[in-house]
Amino acid sequence: MVSVAYAMGQGGAPAQGAAGGLASFIPLILMFVIFYFLLIRPQQKKAKEMREMISNLKRGDRVVTSGGIHGQITGLDDATVTLEIADKVRIKVNRSSIAGLVGASGGSSGKKAVEAEKSKETEEKSS
Repeated sequence: MVSVAYAMGQGGAPAQGAAGGLASFIPLILMFVIFYFLLIRPQQKKAKEMREMISNLKRGDRVVTSGGIHGQITGLDDATVTLEIADKVRIKVNRSSIAGLVGASGGSSGKKAVEAEKSKETEEKSS
């Protein structure tokens, strides 16, 4: 009976247990930080760009819907967009179903192409 009481009464064990418990959470915290920078942050950035693109839509933009329908915007409303998909064929879709801009009328690839073209024109004028 005395040996059991003596084993339970170790004075230095609780201090080591507290330090050991904190050290065991460091890998978990490190994994969360890695997931944040590799998964969560890029996804939030992409969602923000998508919200900005949808809010900056204007008449004449060529877009593609999430269903794969290509068309030109002929009308805008708070919640809907009217697309002309063929001559005199118009459909209404939700703004949230717009997947992206098509062609040189906008989008990040369109902006890069316009910037590259401007830099070429500047180089030609200077030579």
